[in-house]
Amino acid sequence: MPRMNAKTATPVAYSESSIRVLKGLEPVKQRPGMYTRTDNPLHIIQEVLDNAADEALAGHGKKIAVTLHTDGSVSVEDDGRGIPFGLHPEEKAPVVELVFTRLHAGGKFDKGQGGAYSFSGGLHGVGVSVTNALSTRLEVTSYREGQVARLAFAAGDVVETLVVRPRGDGDRKQGTTVRAWPDAKYFESSALPMHELVHLLRSKAVLMPGVSVTLINEKTKDTQQWLYKGGLRDYLMQTLNGEPVIPLFEGEGFADKQHDTFAEGEGATWAVAFTEDGAPVRESYVNLIPTSAGGTHDSGLRDGLFNAVKSFIELHALLPKGVKLLPEDVFARASYVLSAKVLDPQFQGQIKERLNSRDAVRLVSSFVRPTLELWLNQHVDYGKKLAELAIKAAQTRQKAGQKVEKRKGSGVAVLPGKLTDCESKDIAHNEVFLVEGDSAGGSAKMGRNKENQAILPLRGKVLNTWEVERDRLFANNEIHDISVAVGVDPHGPNDNPDMSGLRYGKVCILSDADVDGSHIQVLLLTLFFRHFPKLIENGHVFVARPPLFRVDAPARGKKPASKVYALDEGELVAILDKLRKDGVGEGKWSISRFKGLGEMSAEQLWDTTLNPDTRRLMPVQLGLLDFATTEGLITQLMGKGEAAARRELMELHGDSIEIDV
Repeated sequence: MPRMNAKTATPVAYSESSIRVLKGLEPVKQRPGMYTRTDNPLHIIQEVLDNAADEALAGHGKKIAVTLHTDGSVSVEDDGRGIPFGLHPEEKAPVVELVFTRLHAGGKFDKGQGGAYSFSGGLHGVGVSVTNALSTRLEVTSYREGQVARLAFAAGDVVETLVVRPRGDGDRKQGTTVRAWPDAKYFESSALPMHELVHLLRSKAVLMPGVSVTLINEKTKDTQQWLYKGGLRDYLMQTLNGEPVIPLFEGEGFADKQHDTFAEGEGATWAVAFTEDGAPVRESYVNLIPTSAGGTHDSGLRDGLFNAVKSFIELHALLPKGVKLLPEDVFARASYVLSAKVLDPQFQGQIKERLNSRDAVRLVSSFVRPTLELWLNQHVDYGKKLAELAIKAAQTRQKAGQKVEKRKGSGVAVLPGKLTDCESKDIAHNEVFLVEGDSAGGSAKMGRNKENQAILPLRGKVLNTWEVERDRLFANNEIHDISVAVGVDPHGPNDNPDMSGLRYGKVCILSDADVDGSHIQVLLLTLFFRHFPKLIENGHVFVARPPLFRVDAPARGKKPASKVYALDEGELVAILDKLRKDGVGEGKWSISRFKGLGEMSAEQLWDTTLNPDTRRLMPVQLGLLDFATTEGLITQLMGKGEAAARRELMELHGDSIEIDV
């Protein structure tokens, strides 16, 4: 049968010619939001700035200048080594042209011996090529080895080919200048947010002591320059909202050649202050890239602080009876600036707002904890003051949790026998995992944090409840157990259910990473959407994403042997591609496929799926669709009499699905 157009009811041709292959920079122009921020052009300018900063980070530059021109263009100038402009040995095109016109072309893939950059923010190799694609014009001038090379682009295409000339008397010795005219049609606003730009430039100067960063505004005739020698400490003190109650805790730690876990040079520098009031100041960076959404390096700082303070409290017997200390109690009043150096950073998305590298938790924590423990035991009075702050936060949290716990009425439902509950009564902190299968449930029980993580194993596939009447739901034991364990009765979208019985702030669906696991996810999501919609509306439902593969990678360059987990085939391909780029020979790695969660050891399940610092947990939300539209779509997918509509839906939209890996 030919496919039909839903609006005109006319046949839609679907043949070999219907498949379009996007080439060059076309993917960026088609979907700019996948590669950069589209609210304003700041991020595409930041991509150029990050390259200049990477040169300084590598020790090849001392000056960075950003100029806002009167015509709306922005130029970034550095005194680094200059982008190479000779022919690429394989591509037979000027390297500087490849850098600006090819996705996944860059100098930051090779982190081993001979690589241009050991530590850099660049990872995907799409940075400045995105800047080029989304600019009406872009000019590049490279000063290198006694020569000056220049070329220009329009909308990503070369319009002025490479011209190389000898360096003149007025030319600087080395460096790169990039001038870009952002294309307004790709952005909601063409204006750069000055506050964000100034903050970004100032933070670069802070993180690179001795490097001057200058902002020149031709429109206002203003020039600002930042050159810091005091580093993170001075910066944090300038930005704090209140006076620290103890002296600033600062330090750094980096792995040496003999380190058995991390590569030489990996580590962190930090400055931490504890205040009694005011909003905390929290900034983190990875290889000078600002990570506004935090990530695993922030988690490492939190873990190191918590364990050091907890150890001090235990050593001095300061914890009152009945008080349970949690990481957020120590972290609640902490302000910090953290700068981590990670050899091979894995970011969430091209915008790099969050670091995902699992090893970064242990990396940062392993340097922060012993340094703080030593400091606290050398300054016992300050240590006791910090302990007092943390204990006060814990007591406040526990009191708030007890208020929520009170039940209405005298009847108390008996919790399901197979539920392995958690110890904490703090609803906001507690989470329950609905786990596929008893064997997986066993691994989860052993691997969980029993303080705040509960496990409810489910047998087989849950009933499709889309067309089940509410009063017949509890005939199914699994659904009965879910409702009783969560503490909320079934209800409709317009009802006002009693949420005071809610026992967990997070209800997490945890199933295998294969197709059967996805089916179980859909069945449970159907249950929550149809019969527990307020749980979704209030942000209590999540989907855990366990990996499907584990790759055991050998040592390469500065990077020691490691275990890397992949969610799916797409991530596996990307990991293997990265290993090849790192110079690992074909077949020198080993790949394990998890047939199910039950195959994972308790330690593996904790590290990949349960640990809040390293797991991937997706919140379930309605997104842009309203309730009625979502309901109609789920009816087509889950309704028993909807086979024809389901087939039509798949025929119309099956080839338009985008898989985000």
